[in-house]
Amino acid sequence: MATTLINPSDLATPRGFSHGASGTGRLLFVAGQTGTDSAGNLVSDDLVAQFDQALANVVRVVQAAGGKPEDIVKINLLVLDAREYRERGRDIGTAYRKHLGRHFPAMTLAEVKGLFDDRAKVEIEAVAMVP
Repeated sequence: MATTLINPSDLATPRGFSHGASGTGRLLFVAGQTGTDSAGNLVSDDLVAQFDQALANVVRVVQAAGGKPEDIVKINLLVLDAREYRERGRDIGTAYRKHLGRHFPAMTLAEVKGLFDDRAKVEIEAVAMVP
């Protein structure tokens, strides 16, 4: 199974994401993951630590379905503070590459008023095409 990232030349060159992605396989919809550990406890009040754990949780779900991180075709990032996310971009990028390397699927970042867990600062949803 292969995922193809789609970046038309007549659109602005994306940085850290792709304009589109396609592939073949079973669609896997990963529910929003927050920065909680296996016991359901938030790992930290720090945005980057929460992002790191939330993305690890997303990858774990994909792996449990028989896929690998490169099978992710879409990520939705929900954050409480988009400015903080941008300001912490270098550290978030490091955490991102730890889990997904240089794989940049289609992505959306949205600032939201609140998340289910009152202490959560980020929630990550994903769609993957798994074998």
